[in-house]
Amino acid sequence: MPVAFWDALPGPAREALEHAGTVALIRPGAFLAREHTRSTNVYVLRSGAAKVWVDRDGETVILEVLGPGDVAGEMEIADGGERNANVEALTRVEALALPGDRFRAVLDGHPAAIWALTAVLSEKLRDANDLRTAHYPDAPGRRLASRLRRLAERFGTPVATGGLVVRLPLCQRDLGRWAGMGRRKVAQLLARERLGDGIVVTRTAITLRSPEVLDRLAGDDPDGLFADTG
Repeated sequence: MPVAFWDALPGPAREALEHAGTVALIRPGAFLAREHTRSTNVYVLRSGAAKVWVDRDGETVILEVLGPGDVAGEMEIADGGERNANVEALTRVEALALPGDRFRAVLDGHPAAIWALTAVLSEKLRDANDLRTAHYPDAPGRRLASRLRRLAERFGTPVATGGLVVRLPLCQRDLGRWAGMGRRKVAQLLARERLGDGIVVTRTAITLRSPEVLDRLAGDDPDGLFADTG
């Protein structure tokens, strides 16, 4: 699992960011950033979760789900451009907020912190490439499994039965928007017989009954893998 920005920072850089920033409390549904604006604030999440999404001709495309330790707004600080995505709180979020010039000043004063930011940008590029190449040949089960695995690693809470629960308001449509497919395809994949009731998605939580269920979902040929139901 990729290391969060905050966890990758050296101690002195963390202290400098805390000194330069202020704590912001964001309610669910509120925006930390809006696409096509020029706000320069940078946010480092301390608790909660936020989804990063864009609007493309009226269709929502989810790019990422951020959690504790993740940073938002860093790309605009690097290139000086407009916000390239919306960042919307999924849950109540507590974040460290800094104007862009203060954030840059901390990086200038702590060069090792730049490597932490570079790791974040590299991971975003790697993730975009992985999602893009997963379409060749098209493997929707693998794409969906990769999104669910990321949520499980970042937000999963173990339960007594051996599975885990991700308590985030992400429905099947949201998962499809993140994995590059429609809600109907997500529903079809989750309803395959060999998955049983191994993955349950409601509007408030995602339950994974066992770790192996994601491996089955991510088969090289999910449609073929689950075709032998008779």
